[in-house]
Amino acid sequence: MVAYGFKRFFAPQIVAGIKRQTVRADRRRHARPGEHMQLYQAMRTRHCRKLLDPDPVCTDTLPIVIETSSLLDCIIAAIEIDGRRLHRDEIEAFAGADGFAPEHINHLAIDMHGKTARENMGAFWLANHPASLFEGVLIKWRPAD
Repeated sequence: MVAYGFKRFFAPQIVAGIKRQTVRADRRRHARPGEHMQLYQAMRTRHCRKLLDPDPVCTDTLPIVIETSSLLDCIIAAIEIDGRRLHRDEIEAFAGADGFAPEHINHLAIDMHGKTARENMGAFWLANHPASLFEGVLIKWRPAD
């Protein structure tokens, strides 16, 4: 079983079933479709808390490329999932599904006060991923049966 840790401001969305995906850098082993996953807040600290019980099930693990540019107000220049480049409207929907919708995050996250999910994702991405090209995986899940 694979475990993933999340920042505190994502926890309410995960518990409510709003956020059902995560973008991660490549590592030795990610969850595979059909496998149960463990989702935690503050993993590897004394404040660690499991977010969902029973454990959700991985539905997809897809390659993702995210391009950023500090020359753009929204920072996120392009997103490609499984070889398909997303249109502008699809990027906004993706950023919302990934937990960056203003109505869900602006009051919880420091330095995220964007008017769009794409702006919030861009601020987060710039702070946590300084390179302009990120290649990793998109992991999606569904509640356990």
